[in-house]
Amino acid sequence: MIRLLLCLFALSWTLVGSAQEKVPAHPYIKFETTEGDIILELDGRRAPITVANFLALVEDGYYDGTIFHRVIPNFMIQGGGYTPGPKLKEPSAHIFNESGNGLRNLRGTIAMARSNEPHTAKAQFFINVKNNNSLNPEKDHWGFTVFGVVIEGLEIVDLIANVRTGSRGELSEDVPNVPILINKASRYEFE
Repeated sequence: MIRLLLCLFALSWTLVGSAQEKVPAHPYIKFETTEGDIILELDGRRAPITVANFLALVEDGYYDGTIFHRVIPNFMIQGGGYTPGPKLKEPSAHIFNESGNGLRNLRGTIAMARSNEPHTAKAQFFINVKNNNSLNPEKDHWGFTVFGVVIEGLEIVDLIANVRTGSRGELSEDVPNVPILINKASRYEFE
């Protein structure tokens, strides 16, 4: 068991090292949504594996046409896992949990969604509508990896967080009644 943990630890550091070499320190992403634009600044230094994965998905057009499928007022808005219908859309590969990077789940930050297991994030993300300290790592449990912050469009996040919701298919009562789409996700450069 110890040998397996040491191998996983070594692999994690190898992934972090190689991701840091390829990931820009602070890339910008623009979500063009049906409610307005949201611009994110990602932190490639503190969350290199997560940012590398997110950038690859953006560049592949993965997020285009996905919806915000889980919206909870005074908590967060979640997207990246469903198209309208809703139909599940997920890549197969999981990424390493980088929640111990010093970034906290504060209002306006973007973090990776995952199941109860720590290393199960794939593509789904959420934007914190308030400070969510319970989602941060502690000595006895993993947190949710924060990897960026909204720098423009926080009012759009708030607008999305307060839409009417209901149940849709297999999803809970937190699905917007009128689908809110990410029409396009792309790299962004300030002029």
